Amino acid sequence: MNNMAPRFFSCLALTLALLSTGCEPTPHYGSELQLFLPGAKRQVWAVAPAVNLSGQKGVDPLLQADLLYQQLQQVHGLTVVPVDRVVQVMAGLKMEKVQSSEQAAIVCDLLGCDALALATVTAFDPYDPPKFGGSVQVFAKPATFVRRKNINVHELSRAAAPSEDDSLPAPKETTFLQAVAMLDAANGTVRDAVLDYARGRADPAGPLGAKEYLVSMDRYCGFAYYRLVDDLLKQLDARIPKVRKK
Repeated sequence: MNNMAPRFFSCLALTLALLSTGCEPTPHYGSELQLFLPGAKRQVWAVAPAVNLSGQKGVDPLLQADLLYQQLQQVHGLTVVPVDRVVQVMAGLKMEKVQSSEQAAIVCDLLGCDALALATVTAFDPYDPPKFGGSVQVFAKPATFVRRKNINVHELSRAAAPSEDDSLPAPKETTFLQAVAMLDAANGTVRDAVLDYARGRADPAGPLGAKEYLVSMDRYCGFAYYRLVDDLLKQLDARIPKVRKK
């Protein structure tokens, strides 16, 4: 008992010394949930510049595409072509934006990828509480697709002329996927989802912590695209025939 007393008081003195110098416990860094591409085959996707239908001039189509690219890049089993490569191919085709599944297939063929993802922003409010509305559409290149020689992109654009609301027409092929969401942080459920998403991503030692994802619109859009990508992957998984266990 006498031998333990000096050790006890030494530990107590060390603890008091650390507290007096203002030392705090090491912040806890969590780990974010991982996303996986359904199926055994690895795929290559590309991301086209986003379409802005929000009416807000501050929405940058390339920045939105980059934010979607960052989320897709974290999906296990998926390789993503950088946005600038897609922009180069579209510029070579004199294609301002993707307006049809055939145009998407042409871009995919030139890039050597399996599918093209396109974000559409329909609501964008960067002020606290932030609001984001939009969709992500994925056009998979058909297995039987053969790119025609002497492509006339202008003819393709006229054939795929959108309706009055300038939205992208949704094809009926099984090679098409779409996820849609309206995420208003004024809703308590959405705020809880944002803070849950921030765990493992936000710096717990930072001045804002997880709340950074509610005051930074880029961070908030990243959360929105994560939700949309998660929805797309679930749709893909539902399309894969399930083998029943005997």
